[in-house]
Amino acid sequence: MDRVHFIAIGGSAMHNLAIALHQKGYEVTGSDDEIFEPSRSRLERLNLLPDKLGWDPLRITPDIDAVILGMHARADNPELVRAQELGIPVHSYPSFFYQETRNKTRVVIGGSHGKTTITSMVIHVLRHAGVEMDYLVGAQLEGFDCMVRLTERSKVAIIEGDEYLASALEPVPKFHLYHADIALISGIAWDHINVFKTFDSYLEQFEKFIGTIEDGGPLIYCEEDTVLRKLVERTGGDHARVPYRTPDHVVKDGTTYLRTEKGQVGLNVFGRHNLQNMEGARMICHRLGIGSATFHDAMTTFTGAAKRLEKLADVPGRTVFKDFAHSPSKLRATVEAVKDQYPERRLIACMELHTFSSLSEGFLDQYEHAMDHADVALVFYDPHAVSLKRLPPIPPERIRKAFARDDLQVITDALELIGSVRAQASDQCVLLMMSSGNFGGVDLEALAEAFIA
Repeated sequence: MDRVHFIAIGGSAMHNLAIALHQKGYEVTGSDDEIFEPSRSRLERLNLLPDKLGWDPLRITPDIDAVILGMHARADNPELVRAQELGIPVHSYPSFFYQETRNKTRVVIGGSHGKTTITSMVIHVLRHAGVEMDYLVGAQLEGFDCMVRLTERSKVAIIEGDEYLASALEPVPKFHLYHADIALISGIAWDHINVFKTFDSYLEQFEKFIGTIEDGGPLIYCEEDTVLRKLVERTGGDHARVPYRTPDHVVKDGTTYLRTEKGQVGLNVFGRHNLQNMEGARMICHRLGIGSATFHDAMTTFTGAAKRLEKLADVPGRTVFKDFAHSPSKLRATVEAVKDQYPERRLIACMELHTFSSLSEGFLDQYEHAMDHADVALVFYDPHAVSLKRLPPIPPERIRKAFARDDLQVITDALELIGSVRAQASDQCVLLMMSSGNFGGVDLEALAEAFIA
């Protein structure tokens, strides 16, 4: 195979895969109707940026060996239609990645929360140990230029297994398409209600994922997640069940230490879910031949994936974090983690309702008590984002009721948000900003600097 064309090349995973194939020596072209940063600059730097936005069937020529279709592209996309007319093979990016790694040991990490962090931890440890690997991960890691890698040399592939749909032609969860040799599930909490209308239909996707594990492959799972544990117990198959739970640890002077057989190991990350993630990553690495001593040594230098409890600013008495948390389970875990790490400080927690699920009336009550551990709780949403999703506006009192918190501040204007956050600044406090969006365009770096000033 020599030439590959990407339809909807601007997506996070899509543009990373395009870069990886370019680095592997493929001729790569692509198209999209909108491309945002950082995808735009990264593609432009390698001369992979389309010469114009929009779809053009003339881009599809018989010499193309394969087309990779992004989820953003519809089934009637003119470039896709032309590729089908010419008989060119069309793949979603997960099915293409599987084809490229089908002769390797595929480690697939799934779960409603924590999968990016666990994938990142495993990649960090293997790199520390000098293990050659392929990988696909959904967040940027420090020291990594591209978050997809495909080589001829490696014998293992580390894959973040997303449960969202693969493409218009393959409307199944991405993690069904990787056929794991080693699988991990971190936990299950209902999400993506625009696709999975009920919790049972969402849960069914994880049951099907277990069914895609290669014969004899182990299933590693967090036994502290009640829903997940019950699912694993009732699911058939000849897979070895490998449970894990929160490892023994202690928090001293704002730092979390693992208690191990060889003494305490200081970490740069914290929180019960991060510690669970770390134990899951250790189980995977053990299956790949990495001992606990090597694993723990690598973990002392792991600082986390981008936007996952990322520290934006820190001075004595004031600290600012940003986090990707947006679903109820992620929000609850992140708020609890920061409060546990800084029990003597006042916690100001602000989250943005941004996803289709979070802005939907039928899902909102899932957020009940999700911010109870915050001393001050703020919820922001952009009315423009609501209208774009064609959803009705949400009255502030409805949001307060959903979160079961009468003192919850509901804000719909970015400037008002900045003012409210800055007004909360005081000695001995922590600011936690949580969103999968951008708070209506707020510059979080500038906000953090103002908060600690």
